[in-house]
Amino acid sequence: MKYEPEQLTIPFEPFIEKDSEILILGTFPSPKSREEGFYYGHPQNRFWKIVAKLLNQEVPVTVEQKKAFLKRNHIALWDTLESCTITGASDASIKNPKVNDVKNGIKGTKIKQIFTTGKKAESLYNRYIKEDTGMDAIGLPSSSPRNCTMDFDTLCEKYKVLLDYLGDSSE
Repeated sequence: MKYEPEQLTIPFEPFIEKDSEILILGTFPSPKSREEGFYYGHPQNRFWKIVAKLLNQEVPVTVEQKKAFLKRNHIALWDTLESCTITGASDASIKNPKVNDVKNGIKGTKIKQIFTTGKKAESLYNRYIKEDTGMDAIGLPSSSPRNCTMDFDTLCEKYKVLLDYLGDSSE
């Protein structure tokens, strides 16, 4: 399928709960995610498989299962961009980026660490959002099927850092 550049706004809300402990930021939802109405919706994206494996849980399939999984594990999901001009799911094609207000989005939560998935999300976070939040983000590799330089096991190894920030937050 060939895509043309489109000016788009993220079509769904961030998934952030008051007891979220970490926030994982992507760049902008892919066409499949926009179609599904939730993050990491492309069936070939490895995000849900990676996180489920790390947490020794079943891979969520439906949007409702994904939301329950995130809530149960205190994980928040959002994207760095509220809107942009993008061709398909190509981060390299992004123009006219308008970033999300992450600082206010996480206010009142237990989020103690922010992660970005992919180089573009990391770059956008560092350029436009980091100063507002005052938090360094930990960059993770993209779980997209386009990231064919890393196999599943390598991605799992890289994502293990999530476990350092999840769990008992009472200190």
